[in-house]
Amino acid sequence: MSLADVAGAGRLPDLTGLLDTCQVGGFRADFVSWGFYTKPAWRNYWHRHSFHEVCLAYTGAGRFSVGGEHHDVGAGEVFVARPGDVHEIESSREDPLGIAFWGFTLRGGREAPGPDERGWWTGLTDPAGPVVSRRTGSLAEVVTALAGYADPVRSGYDAGLAGLGAALVVDTARAFANEDDLQVEPPPRDRPSQVVAVMRRHLADNLGRPVRVRDVAATVHLSERHAERLFREQTGTSLMATLRRMRLELAAALLLDTGPTVTEVARACGYPDVRAFSTAFRRLHGHSPLEHRARSGTLHL
Repeated sequence: MSLADVAGAGRLPDLTGLLDTCQVGGFRADFVSWGFYTKPAWRNYWHRHSFHEVCLAYTGAGRFSVGGEHHDVGAGEVFVARPGDVHEIESSREDPLGIAFWGFTLRGGREAPGPDERGWWTGLTDPAGPVVSRRTGSLAEVVTALAGYADPVRSGYDAGLAGLGAALVVDTARAFANEDDLQVEPPPRDRPSQVVAVMRRHLADNLGRPVRVRDVAATVHLSERHAERLFREQTGTSLMATLRRMRLELAAALLLDTGPTVTEVARACGYPDVRAFSTAFRRLHGHSPLEHRARSGTLHL
């Protein structure tokens, strides 16, 4: 469903009480207004607010005036009145302006960013910044998703709405920020390290089950040889050696509970043969499983 469809169906309800506030980037955003202006032609006379009022045009044309400036606006544009800005919005009579609007305050966090501190929020905090933008990003999709989460209200709506509210604030600010202020150093994306993390997670999730190199390699869509080589390069040890250590470390923790027998602990850690388990345990920890339990795991100290 498009934003125009949502507006036509009147599906963006008053979110007051559903999404009143959210945390985003060290700021607290408090939402104060929501809604649509649609046909017929309308006019929002000169006024001002103590909050940011944002309008996303999805159809038609009109004029947005702020201070002594007049801007022709239309579908695909977003415009903002910052706190204290005296402004007016007038829809075209021939082609009525359709907008979704939302209002919010932005509190706490960063005030006036320094020369070495820039980011998405500068689009809202700079009073001399642009007031009309065509960089709408995902605003239409976020507003549409908000409507879906709010009508009907279902379990989990609060978490979903809070996340969407944060996205709405960020995308709003990005629309008016200087492009240079949006540039950040991307986080490292070292694919081999992520692949190894997936393999380690597979081992950890299957400590009590039979595991072969083939199984682990399949989870990351690599050949057995490539997976083994990559894992060894990243960790300094083989997949099966890592699996054995993880199993025996789990066993050491489980033995501190006097409930399960040594045989039950062995099986829970992937050792169907208790003798093989005891031998491997002693080799790693320096004492038998029974000694480990008797001394509450402190014998090795």
